[in-house]
Amino acid sequence: MKKRYTQVTAFAVLSVTASLLAVSNASAWTLKEAAEPYSGTTIKAVFLDRPGYKAASALIPQFEKETGIKVRTEVVPYENTREKEVLNFVGGGDQDVVLVDVVWMGEFASNKWLVPIKTFTDNPKLADPKLDLPDFFPILLDSFGTWDKTTYGLPFDNYSGLMFYNKCMLKDAGFNGPPKTWDELLNVYAPKLTKPDKNQFAYALQSRRGETQSADSFMRMLWPNGGSLLDAKFKSNLMSPQSQAGLEYRQKLMKYMPPGIVDYDHAEAVNALAQGQVAMITEWSAFYPTLTDPSKSKIGNCLAITTEPTGPAGLKPALGGFSLAVNAKSNAKKQAASWLFIQWITSKEMAKPYLDAGGVSGRMSVYKDPAVQAKFPFVNPMVQSWQGGVPDFRPRFPEWPAVSEVIGEWGSKIMLGQVSVKDGAKTIGDKTEEILNKAGYYDGKKPLLK
Repeated sequence: MKKRYTQVTAFAVLSVTASLLAVSNASAWTLKEAAEPYSGTTIKAVFLDRPGYKAASALIPQFEKETGIKVRTEVVPYENTREKEVLNFVGGGDQDVVLVDVVWMGEFASNKWLVPIKTFTDNPKLADPKLDLPDFFPILLDSFGTWDKTTYGLPFDNYSGLMFYNKCMLKDAGFNGPPKTWDELLNVYAPKLTKPDKNQFAYALQSRRGETQSADSFMRMLWPNGGSLLDAKFKSNLMSPQSQAGLEYRQKLMKYMPPGIVDYDHAEAVNALAQGQVAMITEWSAFYPTLTDPSKSKIGNCLAITTEPTGPAGLKPALGGFSLAVNAKSNAKKQAASWLFIQWITSKEMAKPYLDAGGVSGRMSVYKDPAVQAKFPFVNPMVQSWQGGVPDFRPRFPEWPAVSEVIGEWGSKIMLGQVSVKDGAKTIGDKTEEILNKAGYYDGKKPLLK
């Protein structure tokens, strides 16, 4: 018994010692020391002209001072970003930090253009012990950073579709709050809020041909009605009653939108609310800084925010945003420096500074602070929207860019009345199936990944 006690005691001592060493090693890790081998390295990244990127740019000097690593960013229009990055991968360009939209992840990862984060998290010299991956909202880490059960990027500039509205305009029309359902918006609110002779309209839906039409307009109206682009076998679901109802709804709502709405991108929709032309928009939470900037917005204290309305299928808001990943074609030194930057800008430590600077963090912990909730009224509806999960069969597969072009063309034609909802939807479905069939989705050559 005494011998056993001694063995157990010895084991306990060793365990405690190991734990203390682990804690000691963890506490010993610093960004400055981790970055020493890469001091003087310059890494390049593509940024967008949006608040979250301006926020990150404002914080970058702090990273550069701490690490000696230089971060050079190029601001590119969203519509050109994917093409620029793909050309970079194929042509051997010098981009090191990759910006990955939720709908590009399948393409980028399946082509092996991104480095799995495990390469860095398994390296104690590069992995911050406080990284805490479980602190990211699961829906964000899964949708924006992960493909085929492998994580490639960390969530950055993430947002949910929210309803921004002018509570003063609604009050003048006799409403004490926003519509709770899409049906209520169309049949109760829209008629009273639309005054074409005064250039005033109830609602604006960003619908410009391209990714805005496909992801922000077309798909946005399918999900709340229980529709979807594809069914469980990756065949078109656009002729289903639910999908048809969503697209017909969009056509009905157009009479309460500004003329030329089919050419509205995000900037035009946000500006329409900011200048008092429309009473409501469903837009990304990331545009909150724009709407609260007195130099860009007249809405002032009339601005209010809530979740998107619910439909027959419940609350199914749009989910948008990006992850930051490391370019697999960069050299090892630049890869390590890029990881240190990505790990830092998306860290728990930087979540509050990033939020204060105008960004939207993907970290759960920062939004639990009552002061943060009080300061940023978009937080509670955004967090609520991130609880429900991604709508079924979200288009994250590698063939999405080709499908998006089809939806961009024919979705715009539907809105303009150049083709009926039924005929336009059938054309989109047929062309989508042609693309997926050619890619091998129906002969067993490709798994039906979502």
